[in-house]
Amino acid sequence: MSRFETGAMLTHASAKAALAAGLERIAGGATGVDCAPLTQFDSSALAVLLAWQRAAQARGAALDIVNLPAGLASLAQAYGVDTLLSSRH
Repeated sequence: MSRFETGAMLTHASAKAALAAGLERIAGGATGVDCAPLTQFDSSALAVLLAWQRAAQARGAALDIVNLPAGLASLAQAYGVDTLLSSRH
């Protein structure tokens, strides 16, 4: 499986660039994203992860999200999108 990593920061300020980079990796065949480096994030990170998932699904693949930080998982739960993220902590 081909997996890429998020950067250390995924906030509103960096979301557009992160989205584009991830979409490029997914278009190239990546089927997973490792969130272990992620230390600074806001709700924009959820939007990016969901967009990456949709892009992978459009290619007929699932996006394996691993090492989702606990704080981001809590944020996803608060927004009610935790069930949409196929993640392993």
